[in-house]
Amino acid sequence: MHPFLAVFWPVLLVGSLTCFSQDRQRARELGIEPGILTPGQWNAITDVAGVRVGHRTLIEGDSVRTGVTVIIPHDGNLFQEKVPAAVSVGNGFGKAVGFTQVKELGNLETPVALTNTLDVFTAAEGLVQYMLALPGNEEVRSVNPLAGETNDGWLHDIRGGHVRISHVREAIASAGSGPVTEGCVGAGTGTICMGFKGGIGTASRVLPGEMGGYTVGVLVQTNFGGILTINGAPVGEELGNHYMAGRVPYQVDGSCMIVIATDAPLSSRNLERLGDRSFLAFGRVGGFSSNGSGDYAIAFSTHPALRIPHQSGEAEQSGPRLRNDRMSPLFLAVVEATEEAIYNSLFMAGPMEGRSGRSMDALPVGETLEILDRYHARCRILRQD
Repeated sequence: MHPFLAVFWPVLLVGSLTCFSQDRQRARELGIEPGILTPGQWNAITDVAGVRVGHRTLIEGDSVRTGVTVIIPHDGNLFQEKVPAAVSVGNGFGKAVGFTQVKELGNLETPVALTNTLDVFTAAEGLVQYMLALPGNEEVRSVNPLAGETNDGWLHDIRGGHVRISHVREAIASAGSGPVTEGCVGAGTGTICMGFKGGIGTASRVLPGEMGGYTVGVLVQTNFGGILTINGAPVGEELGNHYMAGRVPYQVDGSCMIVIATDAPLSSRNLERLGDRSFLAFGRVGGFSSNGSGDYAIAFSTHPALRIPHQSGEAEQSGPRLRNDRMSPLFLAVVEATEEAIYNSLFMAGPMEGRSGRSMDALPVGETLEILDRYHARCRILRQD
């Protein structure tokens, strides 16, 4: 571990154990298996080799309900070894930091950080300081941090500026591969989704060998409204909790961040096409990108032959690029993984109380499963029958 990060490790262990809903289960564990493709080992964005995820959760008093989540594409110096990347905009009502340079140059040179709307600039500064402190970056004079946000201000004291640069460092220090903690953790601590407690969710898909065997992993920060649909079943309508159902309050605005990783050798152009398809899943779960919902996808490729050196004596870049006509399986994979990641963000989030005495219920699992069974929407249950 770099000494810049080691000093924050003890603090991390306290904050990161605060808000996990260990008694809840992921969608797939409950027989909800969207799509036809197979998940990876962890059914998480970390199934893409080299990708790591870290959280810093902030729960303090009765009004601080927020945090930071970071996604790191590889273990090296990301500034010196950039990766192909792209951003897609579903609805641009957001405070995205660093997106225009990614769009212009087609690469990513820092981890991706997610947090709340008014602290996204602090998250970006934390990324800058982290990158400048890495060995090999002593002469760096410009860094493009990539930070996204959703507005958790209904449960969280968002005007208080509670996220610190140290919290970004702690999230980076905690980043690991393997299973990813989901629900009300990190950047998802104070979020709301489809009338229930939202949060962080993740999922993955692995293509068959004859289609390349590539992995697509997705992580979402859900904080949006609509009419919840799960595997085709009208869950929000059946529960009487959806936009225009008359329940007050109902938070239809708020945003969704979608981070997509793949080991497929994709150009930034095809990464943008991949990101565009993730919004199809947004619609499948009942979202419709309301006026105040800033919905963004960030996609990157970890293929080692496509890493982009910051400095090179070569005038031309080389490396494999997947053909356009081989993209369709990846499009299907990202839709399926995004859909399941959103479900996981709901199923794994517990109830939460926040500022001004407000509270947000978790998705009622028992009632939801009854609805899904009525609509024959639990694949595993059907197969067992």
